[in-house]
Amino acid sequence: MAQSANALKHHLLLLVFLATPLMSLTSAAFNRSSFPADFVFGAGSSAYQYEGAWNLDGKGLSIWDTFTHTQPWKIADGKTGDVALDFYHRYKDDVKLLKSLNMDAFRFSISWTRILPNGSLSGGINHKGVEFYNNLINELVAHGMKPYVTIFHFDTPQGLENKYGGFLSPNIVDDYVDFAKLCFREFGDRVKHWSTFNEPYVCSRAYGIGTFAPGRCSPWAGYCTTGDSGREPYIACHHLLLAHAAAVKIYKEKYQVKQKGLIGITLVTNWFRPYSNSKADILAQQRSLDFMFGWFMNPLSYGNYPSSMRMIVGNRLPRFTKKESEMIKGSFDFIGVNYYTTWYSQSVPPTNTLVNTSFSTDTQTNQSVTGVRLGKPIGPTAGSDWLFIYPPGIRNLLLYIKDKYNNPLIYIMENGVDDNYQKNLPLKDVLEDNVRVIFYYDHLRYVLSAIRKGVNVKAYFAWSFFDDFE
Repeated sequence: MAQSANALKHHLLLLVFLATPLMSLTSAAFNRSSFPADFVFGAGSSAYQYEGAWNLDGKGLSIWDTFTHTQPWKIADGKTGDVALDFYHRYKDDVKLLKSLNMDAFRFSISWTRILPNGSLSGGINHKGVEFYNNLINELVAHGMKPYVTIFHFDTPQGLENKYGGFLSPNIVDDYVDFAKLCFREFGDRVKHWSTFNEPYVCSRAYGIGTFAPGRCSPWAGYCTTGDSGREPYIACHHLLLAHAAAVKIYKEKYQVKQKGLIGITLVTNWFRPYSNSKADILAQQRSLDFMFGWFMNPLSYGNYPSSMRMIVGNRLPRFTKKESEMIKGSFDFIGVNYYTTWYSQSVPPTNTLVNTSFSTDTQTNQSVTGVRLGKPIGPTAGSDWLFIYPPGIRNLLLYIKDKYNNPLIYIMENGVDDNYQKNLPLKDVLEDNVRVIFYYDHLRYVLSAIRKGVNVKAYFAWSFFDDFE
């Protein structure tokens, strides 16, 4: 999701880590052999951010195609993913680069509308799209790498958005399951690791403040013409969780025994620290975790939303039926975790719950406080104003998941850092790229520490392999 690193930079730093000890940064050798023998190292990507070819070979429109074309003021420099990295045409060369870095695996997503142009089976299957993903998977396997596939990475079909409002409608569940079954059937003989969704938390951005496609929010909450920031994020993610659980049920009943794969979901969260030692801020820390991570992990583990969300959001938060709760609970073989940064949590009094309700204020935390306390950042700042480099946060998060959610199998699916583009930076400095060398070294050191404390982490994917559309 988050990194804009130069491809040469990333190539160098991962080659350094995966192939040789980082002796210059530590007195003891630290490389891939420091990790368990079965630990998987890889890099990640997503369809819209990498592929390009937005309207070629029968591909239909996604909400991100529409969003970037119709609301360019919400994108830096008004850019689109029309071309992105042109991965659609250059994937063979890119797979060779992956192999040259000694990668074990490559994480990518499947564009729903490249397979089903209008989002539903009734609109027909685009066999050119199926062929592309078959070719990509075969190329990875031929080079000795495992494909880790995300079925959905933000790009809802525009046809379904037009037809019934996309994830705002329960109709999305059946169409998503049809898409997932098609993926299992076509690719499951070679794909052994499936994520149903990437970062469902983006509902808070897509429907709460309108900065992600489809760009909906209450007009007072952002630059949106329509939406409801106090209800739609919860509705969309409720249907997403139902779609996830339904797809997992189908996979386990009809495909898993024969294909011998694993299926899960990938969640993003910050780690949070209390702004002060006050009881109010300590409770605010837990609310922050509940609203960003527990929103999904609690239903997946316990069958219901966190009590803090149910109490604060009230009747704006959808309810699971008993049958739905039973289907969602335990609907994963692994949990993917995306970690980038750590923020402070500072408690604020509740707002008037009858006026201008919003996901953003429901947490009852100070929204102007991110990673800065009393003028001092929690760690070095990155290119994005929200990203503060805080490596201990990844260990703290992993230990929290272990203790609160019964130590599930975890794959770290995204971890990375961006910096500001410097056109005239000397090639020598580009190639040295100490920012990312130190970033990955420090974070991997804390991942290893978590493993030694009993956390069941089995994979780490850097975000991302190349520059991408962000």
